[in-house]
Amino acid sequence: MTVQTEPAASQLYTTVNRRTCSSVSAPRITTHYTIHPRDQDSRWEGMEMERFADEADVVIVGGGPAGLSAAIRLKQLANKHGKELRVCLVEKASQIGAHTLSGACLEPSALTELFPDWKERGAPLNTPVTEDVFSILTEKHRIPVPMLPGLPMMNHGNYIVRLGNFVRWLGEQAEELGVEIYPGYAAAEVLFHEDGSVKGIATNDVGIAKDGSPKLWSIEEKKWRPGRVEHSVGWPLNRNTYGGSFLYHLNEGEPLVALGFVVGLDYNNPYLSPFREFQRWKHHPFVAPTLEGGQRIAYGARALNEGGLQSIPKLTFPGGILIGCSPGFMNVPKIKGTHTAMKSGMLAAEAIFPRVTAENSESETAGLHIPEYSDNLKKSWVWKELHSVRNIRPSFHNYFGLYGGMIYTGIFYWIFRGKEPWTLKHCGLDADQLKPAKDCTPIEYPKPDGKISFDLLSSVALSGTNHEGDQPPHLTLKDDSVPVARNLAIYDGPEQRFCPAGVYEYVPMETGDGMRLQINAQNCVHCKTCDIKDPSQNINWVVPEGGGGPAYNGM
Repeated sequence: MTVQTEPAASQLYTTVNRRTCSSVSAPRITTHYTIHPRDQDSRWEGMEMERFADEADVVIVGGGPAGLSAAIRLKQLANKHGKELRVCLVEKASQIGAHTLSGACLEPSALTELFPDWKERGAPLNTPVTEDVFSILTEKHRIPVPMLPGLPMMNHGNYIVRLGNFVRWLGEQAEELGVEIYPGYAAAEVLFHEDGSVKGIATNDVGIAKDGSPKLWSIEEKKWRPGRVEHSVGWPLNRNTYGGSFLYHLNEGEPLVALGFVVGLDYNNPYLSPFREFQRWKHHPFVAPTLEGGQRIAYGARALNEGGLQSIPKLTFPGGILIGCSPGFMNVPKIKGTHTAMKSGMLAAEAIFPRVTAENSESETAGLHIPEYSDNLKKSWVWKELHSVRNIRPSFHNYFGLYGGMIYTGIFYWIFRGKEPWTLKHCGLDADQLKPAKDCTPIEYPKPDGKISFDLLSSVALSGTNHEGDQPPHLTLKDDSVPVARNLAIYDGPEQRFCPAGVYEYVPMETGDGMRLQINAQNCVHCKTCDIKDPSQNINWVVPEGGGGPAYNGM
């Protein structure tokens, strides 16, 4: 495959009018070339852009558990069979693991298949699960739920890990095997052969001016219980909003806990703020005592692909395959996807290897189509696991919401192990679920106390997020008029609440007449929530310059 890089490029910038509540023109928001092509920009007339190309046998985009597992398995197979195989991996973060975020409880099945001697190799799995706690929270109380063997949240045999550290370790193993890893390079474009098959990728632009012209918590030790896993559902969410919490006690030589709050993006009320729900949850009488006297040391946010079996897309195409979390291999009720992501990468490598090393390859130019990957995946334990839990998430779409879903899970999963002969459907795109603001009740969130709950911007500062300021914002709009004319007018600007990093703000026009959308792209933690939840599907998330984004320290 081909990897191409650009030393410099730019985007078009022209002034256009944008509708506001008062029909006043405003500066344009979007300057990215994907929306405004360069060939229509007079400033680029006669400018030649040289691209550097490099050839590899396999190019992997993304240095997460799946991509690294695929790279490692390919090199393992190549070394075993005495084959020369060049495997390159590109990662948009400045270093492997810097964009990896998860309070992870790791099921080690795929890791054991990949490296049976992972303990001897020093894999950073330091905290075996010793205790499981599951709760239904009301505003003031806790209802304990017994953890019966076989339930999805049972974690016997699993490990609490800092996934960023684990991914860095995988990167070290990959490099030892000869994988070429290139952090700081974002894959911005797919390249195609003339027959339509995938040829390779082009990395992101650099050296472009902003206007488009050329150019974890540490807690008190007495409250620390290494190996304890706590999950909850219920308050502060209502019964019709899917979500829950996790709180993991790590054994990393100091009293650390990883905690987080998950909100299903199919919620209806545009006034809901996932970040503020998280802050409110921390004040629950069952949660707050663990955190009191502690110190917040890191913050991050990400979107989870929770569609499950029903939402898995076509996985193979000429020249490429899909692996990892992106196609939707997460076990939703377990809130675990690392083991399935790794296994998908390994299966991909095993399907790719014989085809890419075959001496009688069909073509040296057309991208290889490898449907064997999909076939093997459907025969693996990954598919069996996802099939058994396929109905748990959509079962929450009922009149009783959370409680109806829990009853369904108890009957059809715990008793029948997901062998019911039907498959429930999801309710549709998350972006289509918001109700107009006039039909919803605003949510009054308490002011953060600065001890257990915190404001958004100070939290984002702990993510280490940074982007080169003088580059076209990577958060682009297909139509600059839509935010005010539709999102603000109908839904009261939900992007200013669903973004966990304060990227989107509605501010008064400089003229004092109407409002405009301001995008603080430098705050972006690359969670992709805006791309998913925008009710107008007007936000087009593209990669920034490589190396930008959060810098998570082993979260």
